[in-house]
Order: sequence, then structure tokens, then C-alpha cells
Amino acid sequence: MCVFCKIVQGEIPAYKVYEDDDILAFLDISQATPGHTLVIPKEHCENIFALEENKAANLMKVVTRLSKKLKVALNIDALNILNNSGQLAGQTVNHFHIHLLPRSENDGLIIKFSSNKLSETELKGLQKKLKEG
Repeated sequence: MCVFCKIVQGEIPAYKVYEDDDILAFLDISQATPGHTLVIPKEHCENIFALEENKAANLMKVVTRLSKKLKVALNIDALNILNNSGQLAGQTVNHFHIHLLPRSENDGLIIKFSSNKLSETELKGLQKKLKEG
């Protein structure tokens, strides 16, 4: 049983901030920024590729609700919403989860994307694959 399933089952304590029949949200034990919250489906689901669309929709409703609560409670104006699905993406717990990362000036958190220029032909090729896929 994965660590998040153990939290859902009550075998491991957590600082819960939201819970309903299907979704649990709790403070990450390793706070990247103050208020760093994890939102998970209670039913084990390894990653985004295994998540059913209706469950994803319900999860995003909770993510939206909690984001607004974080804004008010922590007096923030910025937030990162992050998911790592798969080992190459940096997933370390094999249970789908979304990170809510409240941001403040000089919080020290760095999230950086490199920029890769693609030709128009390459972009059209990707577009075609995604539309047909």
C-alpha cells in the first residue's frame, strides 16, 4: 500500500485541510513554501494517465476551491499548481496528486522551464499528432 493510501486509511497521520467521500487534501510534510498542500483522489490511482475524467473534474473543483482558500488565509496573490506524472517528470509517490504551492516574494522556490524553438513544420506535425491521436 502506498504512503498516500495509508494516509487515506488513517494509518499515517496528516494535517488534513479538506476531505470528502472521494478527495483528500493535506499539508505536504516537506513544505516547499508555507501552505504547500497536496490534493489526492482517495482511491489509488498511479498518475494522470490512469485518472478517470470525471474524477479529474471533481479533483479540479477542489483544487480551485482550496486555491481560493489559500489566497485568503495566507494573503497571497500567486500560486503554482503542479503535477508530476511518471518518473521522468519527477513523480516520487506513485499515487496521483496535485501540489498547490502558495507563492510570495523571495520564497526561494524556483520552477524553471527551458524554451525550445520549433520550426513551423515541427509545430504543425505536433498539432496533427495531437488532433488525430
